[in-house]
Amino acid sequence: MKEGTSKPRRSDRPDSREWLLALLLLAPNLALLAVFTYRPLFDNIRLSFTDWNISAPTAHFVGLDNYAEWFTSADSWKIVANTAIFTLATVLGSLLVGLALAILLDQKLFGRNGVRAVVFAPYIISGAAIGIAFQFVFDPGVGLIANILSGLGIKSPDFYQNPGWALFMITATYIWKNIGYTFVIYLAALQGRRKDLDEAAEIDGTPAWRRLTKVLLPQLRPTTFFLSITVLLNSMQVFDIINVMTRGGPQGNATSTMVYQVYQETFVNTRAGYGATVATILFLILLVVTFIQVRFMQRDEK
Repeated sequence: MKEGTSKPRRSDRPDSREWLLALLLLAPNLALLAVFTYRPLFDNIRLSFTDWNISAPTAHFVGLDNYAEWFTSADSWKIVANTAIFTLATVLGSLLVGLALAILLDQKLFGRNGVRAVVFAPYIISGAAIGIAFQFVFDPGVGLIANILSGLGIKSPDFYQNPGWALFMITATYIWKNIGYTFVIYLAALQGRRKDLDEAAEIDGTPAWRRLTKVLLPQLRPTTFFLSITVLLNSMQVFDIINVMTRGGPQGNATSTMVYQVYQETFVNTRAGYGATVATILFLILLVVTFIQVRFMQRDEK
């Protein structure tokens, strides 16, 4: 090779064989997504424009009638408010309690591995089973809370008849079930953080509160972002605990959420077309909320 000439570089762009290999590797997953995720999604959107009794062989096209009914119904806005309150409370409660437990059990404490297992265990237990168990906890006559309050001379609230307390009951139950998930993710993040920053702050005499807010929490920001999305999506889709404990009651739709409304309209009222409408609206809400969260995180990283 003559002096002054450079060796030709291989193009960084993938050639046809690499594209073909990538397509072959992705094809099975893409096929599964198309069949089991996107096809049901588009079928649901199609059904939302019909008046279909789930037991009928055919569905009748009604255009936007289902959407007009939902947006003009007072029950719909009550259910949206329940969903927002339940979701916000469970997301904040799960994150705060999970983080606090992770910080505590990241310390060198006696028996901490056993306690970690106990904290995580509720997450893998069926929500229906937890709902049944917590019925005895919140029972105003013989429940655990009633016994504790009676010892203090306080009458237990009627968790099953008072709408506000009923919503509190299912919210507290789901937070207890979900703590294990946020706890184990935060614990993994804590064990992977830069401990030299903690040591430097401690040597400088930084107060514990400032070490938490200025050193620890910024390192956990990506984990908190990930958990905020996953916990929010899971919370907006809770069905089993509500169905077991309150069935959307006690009065009207006092504890009904949008997911429970989908079940109620589709399988109880046999209005599958209207249920598909609620499911489509819920999907769009989740899509918008997730997009806002991602944009907020991207702006925060700049």
